[in-house]
Amino acid sequence: MQLMRTGLAATLIACGAAAAHAQEKYPIRPIEFIVPWGPGGGADQVARKSSQLMEKDLKVSLPVINVPGATGQTGLNKMLTAAADGYTISVMTGDTFALLTDPSTKWKLQDLLPAAIMIKQPSAFFTSDPKLATWADVEREAKIRPLKVGITGFGSPDDLHVNYFAKKGLKLVSVPFAKPAERYTAILGGHADILYEQLGDVKSFLESKKMRPVILFAEQRFPVYKDVPTGKELGYDIIINQFRAVMMKAGSDAARVKVISDALAKAAATEDYKAYLVDQYADPASFIPASGAQAFLKSELDGMRKFAIKK
Repeated sequence: MQLMRTGLAATLIACGAAAAHAQEKYPIRPIEFIVPWGPGGGADQVARKSSQLMEKDLKVSLPVINVPGATGQTGLNKMLTAAADGYTISVMTGDTFALLTDPSTKWKLQDLLPAAIMIKQPSAFFTSDPKLATWADVEREAKIRPLKVGITGFGSPDDLHVNYFAKKGLKLVSVPFAKPAERYTAILGGHADILYEQLGDVKSFLESKKMRPVILFAEQRFPVYKDVPTGKELGYDIIINQFRAVMMKAGSDAARVKVISDALAKAAATEDYKAYLVDQYADPASFIPASGAQAFLKSELDGMRKFAIKK
């Protein structure tokens, strides 16, 4: 009997050591990095830039998987149905996060663990039609006829902005496009009149003069476009920050969440990533580690709820 007890104790000790060893070795295989949007948009860019820098630190690959649909919920569900083992992470944008303002949304903030906030950017309404060259032009035209606004999806910050202005008497109508390229093509091809987007995401179109911002949703004017007014200075007090976070599934081991958060912190501290933020017209102080990300998200959700349509 004593021999059996000794053997059992040795087995338990060995199992405990093996478990600890497995934790120390995380990660030992590729980590799937889900982007709940199509290729080419801001979420895709931040994932590819982050994964490239994280691979150097983690010594494993982080293949980026694009899973667009349902304002980012299709990709989010892919992560939420995966094992909570740290081998599936996902970008979450403010577009998807805003869906939490709807009580009927099936997933909750408690289902997620934020590893970091990676980027914060100012948003704007953009036009390409010479007849809508300024916000004054848009206001005048929107009082006469409906103007279509290309957005990511219903319930998103894009949609909240459109609804806000509709309540102010402007005939703005949300038209969702799941893929960034479709939104951009819509405004360039005349299938939409206005685009809601972040400055950095359409930088190439701005530089080529194919699009122009007409109103900025930020506390102050953006240095590169000093002639573009903010909504706040025009009496439109709506500012919903656009952000992209990296999320993990609730229930993931805290040590593994820390590994990912630390790797993201190292990536964000590189000159390469800092240059990326500048190139994207983003807040240079965008990065928020896991320790502060939850409070940031709660604050953002409280702000979004002020503009959500009551059901």
